[in-house]
Amino acid sequence: MKFFPLSILLASVALLLSPSLAHAQYDQAVVAPVLQPYVDNHIMAGAVALIADPKNVLHLEAVGFADIATQRRMSTDDMFWIASMTKPVTGVAVMMLVKEGLVKLDEPVVTYLPDFKNLKVLRSDGTLTPPSHPPTVREVLSHTSGMRFLNTKDRSVIDSVPLKTSIEHNLLEPLLSDPGTHYRYSNEGIDTAGRIVEVVTGLSFEQFLQERLFTPLGMSDTTFFPSTAQLARLATSYKNGPADTPLVATRIQYLTYPLDGPGRYAAPGGGLFSTARDVARFCQMLANQGSFDGKTYLTPESVRQMTAKQTGPLVENMYGLGISASADGTRFGWDGAYKTNMVVDHGQIRIFLVQHASNWKSGNPRSDLDKLARSLLPASPKTTDISP
Repeated sequence: MKFFPLSILLASVALLLSPSLAHAQYDQAVVAPVLQPYVDNHIMAGAVALIADPKNVLHLEAVGFADIATQRRMSTDDMFWIASMTKPVTGVAVMMLVKEGLVKLDEPVVTYLPDFKNLKVLRSDGTLTPPSHPPTVREVLSHTSGMRFLNTKDRSVIDSVPLKTSIEHNLLEPLLSDPGTHYRYSNEGIDTAGRIVEVVTGLSFEQFLQERLFTPLGMSDTTFFPSTAQLARLATSYKNGPADTPLVATRIQYLTYPLDGPGRYAAPGGGLFSTARDVARFCQMLANQGSFDGKTYLTPESVRQMTAKQTGPLVENMYGLGISASADGTRFGWDGAYKTNMVVDHGQIRIFLVQHASNWKSGNPRSDLDKLARSLLPASPKTTDISP
């Protein structure tokens, strides 16, 4: 999983603002001319970019189109399907329970989910043997539990059933490695963390997030189940057409159910719908060490463990608890399918949302955008890649 390269571009833009000017507004002339050519050249339909500090949104801008066919312009309040935002959201949910003493990070998962008592590991010789130790809550959140990444066929089963049934389905498959020995990006593991939330609190995963996190934080447009009005604000998903042809609309392919259809369940390993403003509030809470607008959600220590490496000495990847993270926790974030990227870098928050289902078609976009970033601020420090 790699951070979308515009994080480097937006890092340079953010650094144009000195700490003494924290409440100044960004000049739109800085951001729009950089992004607009990617719209004009049919590399992306449109995007929303947001830059903030822990207290204030400093710049919020929409460019291009939310829907090309109808010529609906992208709005700063448009909604996006954010595939991987459920990972950090689930991490926060579990860490809220850690703060309350209801969950312990180094406790085996089986303590909360008894069905995990008979786990086996698929060894290289094809045999199935017990793991070296039972996977812990920390290992589930840091994607080092040995659980696998579920494919689209699996998701068609799991998105249509409650988390309890989803976990029972997961347990039909063995672990792919001993816990704590390998990083493996695992929606199966993060689903397990969501089920722990349900068992410990007696609330559904979606209900816990809505009541304890989204509503208190003022994330009014963050949901697993968008309303008709919210669907009207959903940016259309696009993919590259044949060589040298414009973008074409496409279904959000990771979703195996109609967006407004029945029979769906909130899945921590799936995605949810949100806006740049809502995502910013979530990031500001973390950047403020777990507090926002006078409410405390996490302790500073919980935030530290979420946002600094927790993958252990046997695993090289920099990953905290639900979030990609630098070793010292000064830079953290996450990205997802459909080109969504959120980074907190030394307190500066950068969010870039694009509803794009496949790779860019413009040569080497990472190289292109790195050059643009350097041209904006040649003296900008090197940004360390913290992607697992």
